[in-house]
Amino acid sequence: MAVKTDFEVAREFAQGALNTTPVIILGSGASAAHGVPGMGPLAGRLAASVTPHVWALDETAEWTRFLAQLTAGHDLESALQAVRLTDRQTNFVAEETRSFLLPSDLAVLTALLLDRRSLPLSRLFKHLSTSTHQTVHVVTPNYDRLAEYAADVADYSTFTGFTQGHVQTRKRQEGSRGAAARRDQPRTVCVWKVHGSLDWFQGGSQIVGVRSAGETPAGFTPLMITPGIDKYRLAHDEPFRSIFAYADKALEEARAYFCVGYGFNDVHVQTKMIERCEHDAVPLLVITKELTPTAKAFLQGGRCRRYLALEEGGGGARAYTHDQPAGFDIPGEPIWSLDKFLDMTIGVKP
Repeated sequence: MAVKTDFEVAREFAQGALNTTPVIILGSGASAAHGVPGMGPLAGRLAASVTPHVWALDETAEWTRFLAQLTAGHDLESALQAVRLTDRQTNFVAEETRSFLLPSDLAVLTALLLDRRSLPLSRLFKHLSTSTHQTVHVVTPNYDRLAEYAADVADYSTFTGFTQGHVQTRKRQEGSRGAAARRDQPRTVCVWKVHGSLDWFQGGSQIVGVRSAGETPAGFTPLMITPGIDKYRLAHDEPFRSIFAYADKALEEARAYFCVGYGFNDVHVQTKMIERCEHDAVPLLVITKELTPTAKAFLQGGRCRRYLALEEGGGGARAYTHDQPAGFDIPGEPIWSLDKFLDMTIGVKP
């Protein structure tokens, strides 16, 4: 029997992990591939924003300190963690974030209407559907709705913790999904958005989802956990406390993980995953344009017992595995991108 090449071993590992219907973790890189800006451009937007004239002097001074952190070269997360913003400043950051990201989100939807194959995530959802696996779980810190758009095109219903319809209210129990929970109903993608969504809003005691909202509804603020100190405080409020519980349950029960464009920089997402990779040897797939130092430290530190990670390099891709943590090149197609990765594992799309 011929000895398998490194590429063949890597492909078989990836195919085996996909066959278990893995929990999908979408990071900012998954959205950046479709033109949705990340934290760097968002920092530029906030730096250029005109702040409200009603801010008090101490609020203006704190914002000036935040801008100084950016000017000194700190990333957005670090800059916001170095200051203490008031509630209305935190709401301002959320509103600026939403207004900055929404046009790119809607541009993806427009492109999808013109070409229903423009989101390879749809192809992944279709592949993962089997007679025994009617539900796919997605965990993401992203605010955009690319996962929901992809599910729509793949003929999946979606569940994000809210009811269906134009004006959505919270579902307090996962089992109350109604039609989506019955065996004879359409397949379901559960999208656990641990930092909120572009179409979630809070006003007083009301928490609603409004998918068609362009501007933030009057009397409401975007319901999104933005970078900074408050992200850990807000995580204990609803709906995030319930969303985290759903996400943790999915991660706890997963038979494999598939990270797309995820940098391993968010404790809200990765804690349970890292534990199970270490103690239960749950297979891990990672594809991204460039592995972050945090991701490389985790993978090469020996805590993950079974993994394949792909990033750009070597005239195609560079692969890292539990057997070859130093990595090896796979020349040819950029299989670190989702579209080409799916070509490699499930076959070239017709």
